[in-house]
Amino acid sequence: MPLRRSLLGLSAAVSGRLLRGLSTAAARPPWAMIYHAVLDKTPGTRASFKLREPPCPSHVFVPDQLVDPGPRPDPDGEIMPLLGGGVSCTSGDGLLLFHFQDGRATAPIVGKHGKGWARQVIGLDMDPDTTRFVCNPISGELFRLPDIDGTKKTCFIKPLGLLTHSDRLDGPPDRYAVAQLVDDEEGMEGSFLMRRFLSQAGEWEKLVGFQSPLPLPGRRHKDYGHGVLAFAGRLWWVDESWGAITADPFSDRPELRFVGLPRGSVTETVPELAKGLPMIGRYRRMGVSDGRMRYVEVSQKEPFVLSSFALEDDGCCWTLEHRVALSRILTDRCYPWQEEEDTPRIGVIDPLNASIMYLTIGNHVISIDMDKRWCSDPRF
Repeated sequence: MPLRRSLLGLSAAVSGRLLRGLSTAAARPPWAMIYHAVLDKTPGTRASFKLREPPCPSHVFVPDQLVDPGPRPDPDGEIMPLLGGGVSCTSGDGLLLFHFQDGRATAPIVGKHGKGWARQVIGLDMDPDTTRFVCNPISGELFRLPDIDGTKKTCFIKPLGLLTHSDRLDGPPDRYAVAQLVDDEEGMEGSFLMRRFLSQAGEWEKLVGFQSPLPLPGRRHKDYGHGVLAFAGRLWWVDESWGAITADPFSDRPELRFVGLPRGSVTETVPELAKGLPMIGRYRRMGVSDGRMRYVEVSQKEPFVLSSFALEDDGCCWTLEHRVALSRILTDRCYPWQEEEDTPRIGVIDPLNASIMYLTIGNHVISIDMDKRWCSDPRF
């Protein structure tokens, strides 16, 4: 989440337009790793942040009256509330898209746990109410997006991206778009439709009739990973098994393009952690760092080779920039391998320094400098 000092404030008007500049706080890290979003009972209409330098996690707090959760169930009953949120994606200049989900679980009380109840979960609300906000992290200003298709039951909607646009070269953003790209089940086979919210229009709309840009007929595009990326004036919907579809959501006739992963990284099968939960996002990541699109992967067996690629400016091929064996680096730092779940996973690509990668190992987070072949002490 880059925090650009020049970011404009979000208006509280219904249109959701970006209207005016705001002063910024002085003591902020240049970017932050947001762990999750929490509803806060403090009054107000702005989000607040507890920011920490990476690799430590940061947190965001949103006044709960803005989400308007449903009535809370009896705390001594068998229904338990499930209310939580997170960051869905960011724009290239630091705006955030939050989502909050308000659901229920059937969890009869089976005993005591400390001062509270011990419960056994026997049923979950699989389609909780979902509320979304665009947030300026510098000012804390929030704009609540209208419900998609007029309903809050949009938990399983495919990933949304957030993109800003400026009318002046290198100027702060004047408007933003939130967009989703999915298979058009009612259109021609292989075609796509786009749902988009333009801040200047203030409402959701559908664009249909997009021809598939995928190079292999019959192969579907799936969103396995960690949201949608904003880069080079376009949104990038990533399938970490073979590439990304990219489009400009501001255009009335968006042109879909496909950018494949490095040839040796394309795979037909995707191993699953559990039914319907792919593992591939643990070991692969696309992201933007130092002004270029990057792709990073780590092998799943010793010596756990970490490879980093940069997309060429023409978007047609990737260049290998780093390749390091993590076993040697981490052994030198006396970090032992334990169980299979302790093997390194991709955490975050540093948005400002392309040689720095943040990995998770078990419950630890470490930063790797691929140029210096050095790692930080693990953080919990």
